[in-house]
Amino acid sequence: MNVTLSATLAANEDIERRRRAGERVLHLAFGEAGLPVHPALRERLAAASEHNGYGPVAGITPLREAAAGYWDRRGLPTDPDLVVCGPGSKPLLYGLLLAIGGDVVLPMPSWVSYAAQADLVGARPLPVPAPPGEGGVPDPDRVASAVLHARARGRDVRSILLTLPDNPTGTLASPATVTRLARIARDLGLIVISDEIYRDLLHDPATGFVSPADVAPERTVITSGLSKSLALGGWRIGVARLPSAELRDRLLAVASEIWSSPAAPVQRAAAYAYTEPAEIVERIDLSRRLHGTVARAVHDRLVRAGVRTEAPLGGFYLYPDFAGHDFTTSAELAAALLDRHGVGVLAGHVFGDDVRALRVRVATSLLYGETTERRLAALHAADPLELPWISAALDHLSEALTGLAGARPAPGGRRVSGAVPSPVTG
Repeated sequence: MNVTLSATLAANEDIERRRRAGERVLHLAFGEAGLPVHPALRERLAAASEHNGYGPVAGITPLREAAAGYWDRRGLPTDPDLVVCGPGSKPLLYGLLLAIGGDVVLPMPSWVSYAAQADLVGARPLPVPAPPGEGGVPDPDRVASAVLHARARGRDVRSILLTLPDNPTGTLASPATVTRLARIARDLGLIVISDEIYRDLLHDPATGFVSPADVAPERTVITSGLSKSLALGGWRIGVARLPSAELRDRLLAVASEIWSSPAAPVQRAAAYAYTEPAEIVERIDLSRRLHGTVARAVHDRLVRAGVRTEAPLGGFYLYPDFAGHDFTTSAELAAALLDRHGVGVLAGHVFGDDVRALRVRVATSLLYGETTERRLAALHAADPLELPWISAALDHLSEALTGLAGARPAPGGRRVSGAVPSPVTG
């Protein structure tokens, strides 16, 4: 087992240390939603604070029913008895890998914890590159051959893990791609784990979204939570929609030995959120608008600097490609951005990408302000890009990109100021 501190958490701690030491650092390395808790959720958490018992392993009935209703409203009829709640979607994913067993197909690149969790449970990830511009899913045209080849060599491949929309690329796989992948999973007898924690943060709600549960409900698990859509990362609450009682029971057996039950007061506040009252829907709508506006502005700055970057469609991530710059690895590129230009990003290799590919993940959600007042101002602003602290952050990024480009040699050793676009793989 070769698991180290999560790259995202390690980067966050490093940047916070630098800031405390007085360094000016633009924090683009951590995927926290960057917004305050809605007052109605704070009130319900406080009112539920007297609940201090363990409760059912699967979660309290009001939360499971509310989560079932959430999926019902999205066209996925759900039995509350097939909903399992946990202390965040991350532990649920870990529990599912244990409950399902075997090796897991992962898109490349993919969120840092997927491969690490597979290692922790003794499984081996089977990375398959994502189609161009459709991060979060392994290319359907390559999955079957990869799985069959692995099985022919004695590997026990049992599941495939997707992210819709994607972290790290901020893109969304098309309905056609998801449909093909779900059908291939059925043909191969694979369980599909669909991490849909960013679903409600699609920048344009009219964007076509297909879950593999729409295509192959009998073999698809959906995981979600409130850490992104309602900025409740620190509350640690997640939900999973299971396709069968058998898999639910295996997951509950794992959960009973790891977390016993989610925090009781948080479950009650989450139950309210999952009923989607008007005030919560409004907050998510405002969050979606802010995330999209700022992510698109960062995309614009990258493109203007000549850096090839897929347009973001959901969440608060981008995955620019700095091909042509004078670095050997993505780690060198990320270190230069931080040490020379005060911009913190995550190197692409931590997401399973080729270490020589000069791609990094940019997270835009900590640009909204350092105080509750500033974050609320960003949330409600007619144009958040006009707020001085957001405008200054974008200018800082542009200055860094200009400095980075100015230090890059052209073919033959001559230095140039522009960047050479290169295709992004995922």
